[in-house]
Amino acid sequence: MRVAITGAGRGLGLEFTRLYLSAGHQVLALARHPEKSKGLKELAEKHGARLACIECDVAEDASVQKAAEAARKGAEALDLLINNAGTYGSRKDRLSEVDFAEMRQVFEVNCIGPLRVSRFFLPMLKKASGAKLVHITSLMGSLADNSSGGAYAYRVSKAALNMASVNLARELEADGLISVVLHPGWVKTDMGGPNAPLGIEEAVGAMFQTIGRLGRADNGGFLDRNGKPQPW
Repeated sequence: MRVAITGAGRGLGLEFTRLYLSAGHQVLALARHPEKSKGLKELAEKHGARLACIECDVAEDASVQKAAEAARKGAEALDLLINNAGTYGSRKDRLSEVDFAEMRQVFEVNCIGPLRVSRFFLPMLKKASGAKLVHITSLMGSLADNSSGGAYAYRVSKAALNMASVNLARELEADGLISVVLHPGWVKTDMGGPNAPLGIEEAVGAMFQTIGRLGRADNGGFLDRNGKPQPW
């Protein structure tokens, strides 16, 4: 199986990369600065040609297009795309504090970024049988679960990503593709912080198992790391 993972230089993306390589798959690790990732360097030394580290900034059309062109040099088909790259923005929670320029950038990365990557990698996904698009979201993007407000940029961008995934599911189901959003939980990453209850290995290990079980019935779904449906 051939897997592409954005934001692969650290955190959840790096752990996804490690797991898929350990399972014997070929991985395209997409990151803004893959050469600066100690973790990717170590994985490259261990797994050799099964890992391709490709520079990719999901907020830039030209960068994603170039990454897709580089990916096609190895093989034409892609079985799984994990849109993991994301950003939180500042942690100011009141409307009076919102920096709209920063909010646009958060939206650019968290919502438009996955759509951009999906568009440029779509020809490769269509050449595989039953390819999957998995977008890492957050329960903070749930309208039904929002009881505290705040985090305007992050919440709005993830809610938009959830809608984008459903649109992709409807458009691409005739091609046999599956599009879902996964909520990993509150994880100890640079974004989640040290107080998060979940370790990276636990969260990604659960999502790895869930992704492997995804079928047509899950298309358009909003699931947690264990595959349980989440409130929209």
